[in-house]
Amino acid sequence: MRNRSASEVLGSSELRALVRQRWMVSLTLTAAILVVYFGFVLVLAFAKGSLAARIGEHLTVGIPVGVGVILFAWVLTGIYVWWANGRYDAAVASLKSQLED
Repeated sequence: MRNRSASEVLGSSELRALVRQRWMVSLTLTAAILVVYFGFVLVLAFAKGSLAARIGEHLTVGIPVGVGVILFAWVLTGIYVWWANGRYDAAVASLKSQLED
C-alpha cells in the first residue's frame, strides 16, 4: 500500500464510503430509538389506560414497558459499539496507515 497525502485520503472514495456508512448506521439507530421513545410517550398521552393496567398487586404495565425502552437504548448503544469496534475502527486505521509521515 502506497503512502498518500492527507488531501488524497480526504478526497478518496474509501473515506466517502466510510462516512456514508457511519451516517447510515447512526441515523438508523437514532430513528429506532426515536420511534420507540416517542411511541411510548404517545401511548402515555393518548392511551393512558393501556399502561395503567395492573399486572400484579403493585405493578402496572407501564413500568416494564418503560424499563424496556431504557434497555432498548442500551442494546442500540451496544450494537453501535460492536459495529464501531469491529468495522469502523479497522477502516479508519487502514486509512490512517495510508498517510505519509
